[in-house]
Amino acid sequence: MKTDILAFGAHPDDVELGCGGTIAKMISEGKTCVIVDLTKGELGTRGTDETRRVEAAESARILGVAARENLGMKDGFLVNSEEYQMEIVKMIRKYRPEIVLANAIDDRHPDHAKGAKLVSDACFLSGLRKIETVVDGDSQEVWRPKQIFHYIQWKDIKPEFVIDISEHLDKKIEACMAFKTQFYDPTSKEPVTPIATKDFFESLTYRAQDLGRLSGVAYAEGFTSEKLIAMKNFDGIIW
Repeated sequence: MKTDILAFGAHPDDVELGCGGTIAKMISEGKTCVIVDLTKGELGTRGTDETRRVEAAESARILGVAARENLGMKDGFLVNSEEYQMEIVKMIRKYRPEIVLANAIDDRHPDHAKGAKLVSDACFLSGLRKIETVVDGDSQEVWRPKQIFHYIQWKDIKPEFVIDISEHLDKKIEACMAFKTQFYDPTSKEPVTPIATKDFFESLTYRAQDLGRLSGVAYAEGFTSEKLIAMKNFDGIIW
């Protein structure tokens, strides 16, 4: 399957929180997107890996992604190992994306930065012809994405560019709140976590609004890039 965007998250809900608006926008413009979760989020304080699986499927439906997969890596113990790299290489070669979106390069949860580096290294390895991968008995062709962009999560990392999500913020929030065990619910009897507060829920809007304020739009999501972005002209800039 050839896809435009392959979005990786260390945990189910990472992609929605970091770049759900961007994915919703790209899909509305006819682009194809696939989400790959590295772990099941089984160490999460609230909910279970089974509830996260159901919630992830519902969120994928809301966003309209072409597919969603989970690699079942060990939550809390992501390592940049050959074993894990090769599993990601198989995903890259399977979906052949032009753009890869990955976790923040530095963040509160250690799995986020580890996942960012793990995906980045796998993107390079996926383009090496002497690394052979076989899925369901078929040899995969090499593939290297053109760009790797890292979304922003808990920490206030300065973005190198932003995407205008003004018309898609509501869809992002709806996709995030599909993970109903994880976020703010005043009726829940489960322990309160940093992401299960009213303030965190409200931050989905005010952080996007602040990036929008700085860039001249209503709402935006920010990204960092692993290499300089070349522009053919100024047509894509919002003045």
